[in-house]
Amino acid sequence: MLPADLLIRSASARRLVLWGVLGAGALALSSLAAFAQGHALMINVSPSLPYWAIWVTRGAPVHRGDIILFEPPTSPLLVKHFGAKPKPFGKRVSGVPGDIITEQNRIYFVNGEAVAKAKLESRFGEPLALGPTGRVPQGCYFVTSEHMDGFDSRYAAIGWICGQRILGVGRPIL
Repeated sequence: MLPADLLIRSASARRLVLWGVLGAGALALSSLAAFAQGHALMINVSPSLPYWAIWVTRGAPVHRGDIILFEPPTSPLLVKHFGAKPKPFGKRVSGVPGDIITEQNRIYFVNGEAVAKAKLESRFGEPLALGPTGRVPQGCYFVTSEHMDGFDSRYAAIGWICGQRILGVGRPIL
């Protein structure tokens, strides 16, 4: 072989390797972007859940006991407590479509089982109107938290959590 042939072969091989690396990199970035569209890491700063890091899967089916992250509704009470653009809320699903929600003496029941007690007023002293009762509508959920100050479906300002407001199902990681 002549030295010029080795140089050409070597340059062709280098180009081929470069194209292979670029293709693999593009494929990896594309896969990562697709993964990011369906998943997120949420940091919880609220005491209403005992976890501070939650892995969220968008579009996952919602089941009783799951943690869901959702956009809270807009209301004067929410604005006063959480600002004009509140961060997503994370709460536990206590009631699923078809369940019966009842309230007696500010205690909420799902299918006859007590799940949470509603406070009379907010931490700023505003009266808190009771949330919905009755059959949980299709595509909606009744959410609660273990924390006594949790702001969830017990209160009219939150109510049912339905479809478009749900960001995903969370899995605590820390």
